[in-house]
Amino acid sequence: MSYPYQIKNLEGYQEAYQKSIQDPDTFWGEVATHFTWHKKWDKVSAWNFKDPSIQWFVGGKLNITENCLDRHLATMGDKPAIIWEPNDPGEQHRTLTYKQLHLKVCQFAQVLYNNGVKKGDRVCIYMGMIPELAIAVLACARIGAIHSVIFGGFSAQSIADRLDDAKANFIITCDGAFRGAKDIPLKSVIDDALIGNKNIQRVIVCTRTRTAVSMLQGRDVWWEDEIKKVETEGIQFVPAEVMDAEDPLFILYTSGSTGKPKGVVHTVAGYMVYTNYTFVNTFNYNPDDLFFCTADIGWITGHSYIVYAPLSAGGTSMMFEGIPTFPDAGRFWNIIDKFKVNILYTAPTAIRSLMSFGLAPVQGHDLSSLKVLGTVGEPINEEAWNWYNEQIGKNKCPIVDTWFQTETGGIMISNMAGITPGKAGWATYPMPGVELMLVDDQGAEITNKDEEGMYRGNLCIKQAWPSTIRTTYGDHERCRTNYFATYDNLYFTGDGAFRNEAGQFRITGRVDDVLNVSGHRIGTAEVENAINMHAGVVESAVVGYPHDIKGQGIYAYVIYTGSHAQDTHGSAEMIRKDILQTVTRIIGPIAKPDKIQFVSGLPKTRSGKIMRRILRKVAEGELNSLGDTSTLLDPAVVDEIVKGVI
Repeated sequence: MSYPYQIKNLEGYQEAYQKSIQDPDTFWGEVATHFTWHKKWDKVSAWNFKDPSIQWFVGGKLNITENCLDRHLATMGDKPAIIWEPNDPGEQHRTLTYKQLHLKVCQFAQVLYNNGVKKGDRVCIYMGMIPELAIAVLACARIGAIHSVIFGGFSAQSIADRLDDAKANFIITCDGAFRGAKDIPLKSVIDDALIGNKNIQRVIVCTRTRTAVSMLQGRDVWWEDEIKKVETEGIQFVPAEVMDAEDPLFILYTSGSTGKPKGVVHTVAGYMVYTNYTFVNTFNYNPDDLFFCTADIGWITGHSYIVYAPLSAGGTSMMFEGIPTFPDAGRFWNIIDKFKVNILYTAPTAIRSLMSFGLAPVQGHDLSSLKVLGTVGEPINEEAWNWYNEQIGKNKCPIVDTWFQTETGGIMISNMAGITPGKAGWATYPMPGVELMLVDDQGAEITNKDEEGMYRGNLCIKQAWPSTIRTTYGDHERCRTNYFATYDNLYFTGDGAFRNEAGQFRITGRVDDVLNVSGHRIGTAEVENAINMHAGVVESAVVGYPHDIKGQGIYAYVIYTGSHAQDTHGSAEMIRKDILQTVTRIIGPIAKPDKIQFVSGLPKTRSGKIMRRILRKVAEGELNSLGDTSTLLDPAVVDEIVKGVI
């Protein structure tokens, strides 16, 4: 398969970028012609950021699975589409060719039909990282059902909230999942999430861990039994539902600053074209390359760069069930050597964690198949970048430092492997079609450099790109206020950044109350709400602080007056454990605070607003630059907090 739109050199990038900004419709229209359409579009784009109303390839008809599967069958049906490596290195890996994957997707699409799933229905998917997860996602897309994948680390309460918000009618899950040394009881978590739920008509359960599970008659069915019925019927092909370009493809939940997760909606055509384009160009992808993205499909990175982009490009996507440190810290390197991986795409958190084990796990591994390295999920620090470059890439592999969001669908800022220059810790250049702007808090463009010669401000985007968020499910106003209302006619990313004279960008992190912990966005309000559910907690405030491994850790200040407050029945440590348990139950283990400091009060203004700036400084250890505290209701609270710092 060839990619006529693949950029070959720096001049090619500059030319493509100029064209994409000056004449986006012609630019994206040309890229889109290289996909399979039932009906070509009437108009490339129609959008405004005011409402917002965003449409791409207006009037076009297609199905994304025909672009990911069917169109490859004649020329490369026997080529591996997905290679799956299990959690346990002693278990056999699986390879699915395009033909095999196509058959399995068609059969499971029929299973969905047999169980009453129709176009437009919301199907929640809560599974471990097994090939059936990718099959379930693609089968939904084939029949026009809207998939909403929930990461396997979320609690029953978090799932219940998401099911309720999406008004989901169906669930696909597993009996359990293997993750490192843990067995995660997925089905029993789903059972808890469904207590009181009136919408769910069917739960399809795939066997993985052979854990005993409760199966409710009339609601729960086994994946394997349902597949057998379809095989007995002799079904090998299910036609793809013809979708409108703007039909929703999936809902993916992301943490917001208000506590309630937001259901980000992406639509079929724009998302497909943009993710494919960014994949082929960022990684300088060659159709014979084996691409290993280590993310979970429960996050946008997995949606875009494990499933949809590699498959639409006729590539081979590596899927891994486990974690980088199980059974030891050499697991990634074993996989790379075993399968001769060409491109590794992972998170800075994983790199920092593997660095902490020293060089012994890396030694003895060849790693010479690697051509390109990538990072995703959070800004990478220079130390980790240099280690990755020297120890893993052997100074021969370009590192692409990619920045994007659930809301953007695909990579927005990154150097392109071997095409545009990289820079340690910098995302560098915008992708074609992405027009960036730095503004101050009032929305005025930053035109003056600071004392370090940088343009510094809030990162915004001036024009729509094909995979722009369309709405937040069931609440369009929330989409408008969150992303488009802060600054006039701009999409606000919520991130701060600076730009150098050469036009390269460095992301500095969130400017709102959203933390980036190990590449996962977690709203401070969401964690506070969970802490406050604990019986003895009066109030809490959560901030981020620098963490050696995770990038950002969670620091919680808690006012506690329960029976343990006087240490009558237990210690402060016991209370901490209870609070962590509460957070795990309500959100999931990913949101557990790293530090909990008990305080008698919080620094508040006279109007009752918590001064998080002060709490952030304390958590970061910057005790000499707390700023003016005289305007606080009770300035003495700050002294007490400083004395008790952990």
